[in-house]
Amino acid sequence: MIHVEGLFKSFGSTQAVAGISFHVTKGEVVGFLGPNGAGKTTTMRIMTGFLSADNGRVEIHGHAVHPQTLETRRCIGYLPENAPLYSDLE
Repeated sequence: MIHVEGLFKSFGSTQAVAGISFHVTKGEVVGFLGPNGAGKTTTMRIMTGFLSADNGRVEIHGHAVHPQTLETRRCIGYLPENAPLYSDLE
């Protein structure tokens, strides 16, 4: 269902994601853990189409995130840590 292969992303001279690969199959429950600065948020933003990877491939339910961003977004839900909606609820 989720396939990430050889994902790389840099911001200037800072390499945020360095060659990460993993697969999550239907019915599998996983945790995405690591210390601050490990690239978890950057990876999630790439997986959801909010950022483009420098290199690598992400597929969600058979759809490549780039160029099929809309199809992938229909298959997933993502609530980031600092969701912009929260300030609208006050």
